[in-house]
Amino acid sequence: MNYWLFKSEPGTWGWDDQVKRGAKGEPWDGVRNHQANNNMKAMKVGDQGFFYHSVNEKQIVGIVKIIKEHHPDPTDPKGIFGMVRVEAVEPFKTPITLADMKADPKLQDMWLIRQSRLSVTPISAAEWRHICKRGGVKA
Repeated sequence: MNYWLFKSEPGTWGWDDQVKRGAKGEPWDGVRNHQANNNMKAMKVGDQGFFYHSVNEKQIVGIVKIIKEHHPDPTDPKGIFGMVRVEAVEPFKTPITLADMKADPKLQDMWLIRQSRLSVTPISAAEWRHICKRGGVKA
């Protein structure tokens, strides 16, 4: 299994919106960065990801899982980019802020820290376990 981080503006699409979609999940569309799109191409059904509220909150608030692999994104008129479908799994008991992650020596190599503008990034298994523990959820 691989692990990922999905950034979303909570005013546009937040954790509560994701949870309301239930088992049918929601397409993760609108990605217009080649590296983020390539990350989504690598995703497999069952992979899990952190749901990160960007902009003002800047914190991981929950866990999602991939329920449909990369396929065409109908919001891309040029047909270059794709999307995956994700389902909410579990909220964090304690959200983990970007400031918390930046201050944690174990997380200094995270893509979120090194490449903060990228909307979909990989997470190592060690980072996944560490962040889950800090967030009060099972890895």
